[in-house]
Amino acid sequence: MNRLIILSFLIFACNNTEIDKLGETREGLPDAESWNATITLTNKGSKRAIIKSGHLEKYQQRQYILLDQNVDADFFNEDEIYTSNLKSEIAEIDESKDFLIAMGNVIVISDSGVTLFTDTLSWDNVDEKVFTDDSVVFITEQNDTLYGIGFKSDIELNNWKIMKPTGVFHDGSNEQ
Repeated sequence: MNRLIILSFLIFACNNTEIDKLGETREGLPDAESWNATITLTNKGSKRAIIKSGHLEKYQQRQYILLDQNVDADFFNEDEIYTSNLKSEIAEIDESKDFLIAMGNVIVISDSGVTLFTDTLSWDNVDEKVFTDDSVVFITEQNDTLYGIGFKSDIELNNWKIMKPTGVFHDGSNEQ
């Protein structure tokens, strides 16, 4: 009987030691964090975006960055000339695919004055395209306001398409 008590005590003691050695794990926690962060994204060696956020979390193994406070991104063309600005509540960057998704009150203003409003917007840095399947409000250089669901364009918002336009457009030519 003594052997049974001693054996069960040893097994219990070993188990406790293993648990104590493990302590807290880092599973699910970021590898790095930064506040008032600025990051630069490039494509083929040229600056394509400078992104600022109040808070950044970096997950090295997943090649993932979370920007979760007041995202403000300036975009540049292949000649590194400023083309547009994006603002959103949060953004996620998949570093392995060079892909950004902006979420929450997304506003994009191009240097030509075109403005896009949507809830989410994806930017593929490799293909140099932005797109969404959500509803959009698009204001042209002539201050025409267009509505729709789904949108794709280049980052300059020069060559754009609203996938499912909604609403009514009056061009003024039939007015008396």
